[in-house]
Order: sequence, then structure tokens, then C-alpha cells
Amino acid sequence: MIHKTEAVTSSMLKLALDAASLNHQAIANNIANINTVGYSPVRVNFEEQLDSIRQTLEQGGKVKADMLSGIQPVIERGQPFGDGDRTATLDMETAKLAENTVHYEALLKVMGMRMSMVGSAISEGKR
Repeated sequence: MIHKTEAVTSSMLKLALDAASLNHQAIANNIANINTVGYSPVRVNFEEQLDSIRQTLEQGGKVKADMLSGIQPVIERGQPFGDGDRTATLDMETAKLAENTVHYEALLKVMGMRMSMVGSAISEGKR
């Protein structure tokens, strides 16, 4: 049972890191094209794909590995930037970038803690 839980947790963590990395790229593209007339900003579709898993957890169910099989972060195009205030748009994208950076760093910290726990378990098992 612990092995299956470990596999699901590892898969979820990997997907979240992949999504955060892709999100960073998407936001950077949006910032780079902030002054490009007709540019359609991009975003990552990932959180929406987790809705069924959230519902399962809210109902007291367990997440199983097969529930993750179809989940993959993907880039989607949005509506083109309007002729509005580019400074406000740049500020919003910059804030998204900062938020995503903190999110990514938190995921890396969790991964490091998990690896440390696994390493401790292995070390203790050798005694």
C-alpha cells in the first residue's frame, strides 16, 4: 500500500513541477510579446484537469495511479491583448511570474524533503 501511495505522490509531484515549468515559459512568452499587436497570450491548462481528482478527495476517496494517466499540462492560446494599458498587463504578467516562481520553489522543497525521507528510510533499513 505504501508503494502505491508513493508512486501516486511521485507522479503528482512530477506533473505539478512540469506544469509550473511550462507555466513559467508561457508567462515569459506573454511578457516578451506584451507590445506585439494581435498577440494571443498563452496559459497552461493543468489545474482544470485536476477537478475530478479534487472531487474524489472531497468525497473521501483515494487517488489511484490510473486517475493520473490522462493528465498532462498543455499550453492554450487566449484572447489577443487589447489596445488597453500595456503597463497594467505587464504588471499582471510579472506578478504571475513571481507567483509561479514561489510555487515552483515550494514544489522543489517538497521533492527534496521526500527524497530525504526516502534516504533516511533506506539508511535505517540497513542497520
